[in-house]
Amino acid sequence: MKILILGGTKFLGRHLVDAALADGHDVTLFTRGKTNPGLFPGVEQLHGDRDGNLEALANGTWDVVIDTSGYVPRVVRASAELLKPRTKKYVFISSISVYADFDVEDIDENYPVGQVDDPTTEDVQAFYGPLKALCEQAVQDVYGDQALIIRPGLIVGPNDPTDRFTYWVRRFGQGGDVLVPGRPQRLQQFIDVRDLAEWTVRAAVSPLTGVFNATGPAERFTMGELVQEIQATVPGAGKPVWVGEEFLAQHEVAEWSEMPLWIAESHGWPGFEAANIDRAKQAGLTFRPVAETVRDTWAWDKDRAGAMVAGMDAKREADLLKEWAQR
Repeated sequence: MKILILGGTKFLGRHLVDAALADGHDVTLFTRGKTNPGLFPGVEQLHGDRDGNLEALANGTWDVVIDTSGYVPRVVRASAELLKPRTKKYVFISSISVYADFDVEDIDENYPVGQVDDPTTEDVQAFYGPLKALCEQAVQDVYGDQALIIRPGLIVGPNDPTDRFTYWVRRFGQGGDVLVPGRPQRLQQFIDVRDLAEWTVRAAVSPLTGVFNATGPAERFTMGELVQEIQATVPGAGKPVWVGEEFLAQHEVAEWSEMPLWIAESHGWPGFEAANIDRAKQAGLTFRPVAETVRDTWAWDKDRAGAMVAGMDAKREADLLKEWAQR
């Protein structure tokens, strides 16, 4: 089938291209031509900008479009309306963050989504989730029952630009005592980018439509289990030191950034790492072993240069571990 991908050279997009090509599909990319411009030399690439420069999409027909780069409803609606006469189906990559709150576990696709007082705002940093929800609505307004909305959780694996998962793989690989926040029993959800990409392509070219949470692993999984998988997979892995959340709060340790994969349980977000993924699993979403994700992330990260964009400074970690041991 003919697949148009809006984006396609950074993280999820590049894995979508790999998956689509592996399945024998005819792929076209629409990008700005700035990120990894030489990544897919044999793939047709149209250059433009989602916001105000869609001329390259004015011609051509495709069976399905996969939108990996939509954050502002106005911009998403513009591409959907332009492509509607020439593309049968629109797949929009949204986010678990669309939900209004995470006050309960097992949130499914019918749970209320977040809203903004000013629906014209384009402040993505402040209103990421509610704006993603409005993007979903824009696609559904245009494509109706030919819209497929996918809501991933944290996407991890090779080429991840956020370093949230990669931090833990690299840090344990450095050996020694590793500061790990909270309880080992704290729930975790994430999905390997390749699992998400392969399922998205299969779903895109199938009759499947509707809304789907898409995260993993397949069964409930904890931070303690992730640490065990890393220790069993990464050579010379360090030893976890589980540090209490109250201590971390007293020292103003930043959740999710300085300590990736951690939102303090005291905040009362039991559903943040416990979304219901039954619909996606029933629709064919499958998961590789976590050990494979760890192994491949380790292999990809070994040759990278430069500091990570997430994670704790080594000296700060050492100071905190020392104080924690002396408390």
